[in-house]
Amino acid sequence: MVYIPAVLTFSVLASTVYAAPLHKRIAQVISDSTKQWEQACDTAGGKDQCNTIAVNAFGTLLAAAGSCDQQDAADTMINLAKTLNNDPNMIKFAQIFAQQPRNSPTSQAVPYCQTAPTNAELNGLFQCQFQSADEQTFVGGLKVGSPGTIPFGQSTPLNPAGSCPANPSGPIADGSQLVSITQDPGVGSSSGGSAATAAPVATATAAASSAAPPASTSAANNSSDDPNDCDGGDVDDEASASAPLAASATAAAAPATSSSVDHLKNGRDAQTRNAKEALLTADSSCDPDTQPQACVENAFSQCVGGKFVTSGPCAAPTQCFALPLVNKPGVTYACTTSDDALARIQATGAQGGITGN
Repeated sequence: MVYIPAVLTFSVLASTVYAAPLHKRIAQVISDSTKQWEQACDTAGGKDQCNTIAVNAFGTLLAAAGSCDQQDAADTMINLAKTLNNDPNMIKFAQIFAQQPRNSPTSQAVPYCQTAPTNAELNGLFQCQFQSADEQTFVGGLKVGSPGTIPFGQSTPLNPAGSCPANPSGPIADGSQLVSITQDPGVGSSSGGSAATAAPVATATAAASSAAPPASTSAANNSSDDPNDCDGGDVDDEASASAPLAASATAAAAPATSSSVDHLKNGRDAQTRNAKEALLTADSSCDPDTQPQACVENAFSQCVGGKFVTSGPCAAPTQCFALPLVNKPGVTYACTTSDDALARIQATGAQGGITGN
């Protein structure tokens, strides 16, 4: 079996997206988050699929990942488990992974996914936060109560703040792995409302395989401490992401199985965004309802108050791109190579390159 290198340790210094004091970045060795799931997958007979899915999954913990990418990855992990006799360990570790804290580029809480998962096993689950994060202010300067600051299916802020069902007492120590703290995913013990009933998932191995996007160059290979990357922190933070309104960017109001997704449309939507956003500048105006996120001058940016707020450009040789989602309709953003972006778009059947020209 060929394994993809996964030595991803990070620097801890980054600046906020605002002209305020510097904040230390909270990071982790993300490859540790899926080791136990991968071991369970190998034992269950998942073979080559295990490492590919594990690597794709831990890349979603980077500060620049889309707010629902981690949940999507956990769905993919469970999809494969269901083709392997509903392996209970794979499902358990996927549930714990879905609650692992994500890197924070500004020592602020990381926004929550605002769509339901595909698999019912993930209903009501959401990530914990790290202890040093400001639990009253989320990445992007959002105050508690703003969109994305309350877990999906709940109507009131978390109490205690920073907790998750697997660790209901509060946040976990900076850089630690939830799976090292507990083997209980806390299913059914969520501190708030439950997620909507999820749609059935495909059970064929082929469906599980197609749900896993190709391993990202930036997620697997980056180890630089360059602070000038897509999320305002480390180069290995894939781009989109800590955005509070990812539901708008992914245009996914309802869960969907990979087989029901119009991948060609996703590819064309990514091309359209890449073409239009190539014309944007830091002075361009924006509407947070219609364009909450964008790549602006090679930097992942969020629309705040009608202006784009960037978190630093992607580090060479990566660039900021809109990329097609695999598990649901819409696009996400990432700092990756042009070759990787082209491959992902071409995989949907879209012609005309990265911008559709």
